Amino acid sequence: MEHKFAAQLYTLREELKEGIRPLFKTLKEMGWAGVQISALPKDYDQNEVAIALKENNLQAAGMHISLDRLKDNLNGVLKEADLYGTKDIILPSVAPELQNQSGFKEIKQTLNRIAMEAPEYRISYHNHAFEFDIEIDGQDALRYLLEPTNDNKILAEIDVYWLKKAGKNPLDYITLYANRMPIIHLKDMTNDQRQTFAEVGTGVIDFVPILEWGEKNGIEWYAVEQDICERSPLDCLETSLLNLKNFAKQVK
Repeated sequence: MEHKFAAQLYTLREELKEGIRPLFKTLKEMGWAGVQISALPKDYDQNEVAIALKENNLQAAGMHISLDRLKDNLNGVLKEADLYGTKDIILPSVAPELQNQSGFKEIKQTLNRIAMEAPEYRISYHNHAFEFDIEIDGQDALRYLLEPTNDNKILAEIDVYWLKKAGKNPLDYITLYANRMPIIHLKDMTNDQRQTFAEVGTGVIDFVPILEWGEKNGIEWYAVEQDICERSPLDCLETSLLNLKNFAKQVK
């Protein structure tokens, strides 16, 4: 399972500014098999990213791409995905003005159109907690967006922390997305009143059943993200990876 563990680069958004290639080298030496492309510095060189992946034998576990870029420069996004060797393109969030019924209906239409235009790629959506404050057709906005029907081409990239934050049981919630979720986001929640971000294995989320489900239901990458770190983000990722490897040994 360790070949499926990827570091989400948003965790390292400040470190990326100091150099992409040395950071990728550090991540490989730490034991990561892949990175999820996100939060690259402004005016980054796509070729440099591709070289950093290749020279460190790291895989690209998908790309987080804004809605504006998906709509305005889809061809460019697809070329970048090809350069990195990934078919997974994920919408990481939506702007506040779209966090409503009409906004999510528009997003569902747009992402399905993109999926139809680029059938060789996989288009997914990454959730936060605000989706659960919006009701569409009798269900929360995330269920609406990811409805597992043949005519809905949007795949899931569920973030288990945000499910927990919204009061959901992560394992129960993800069951609808068997073989419709190539990548899942793992982060833990502190066991205190703050309920803030924590390294995998140091908080309240039970990860072993999630990993067991993932191995049976099509998960190709377990991407670890920590939005805010209370110590060095690299140290946090190392703790998460060590704990994740220990959990993997417990998977039946």
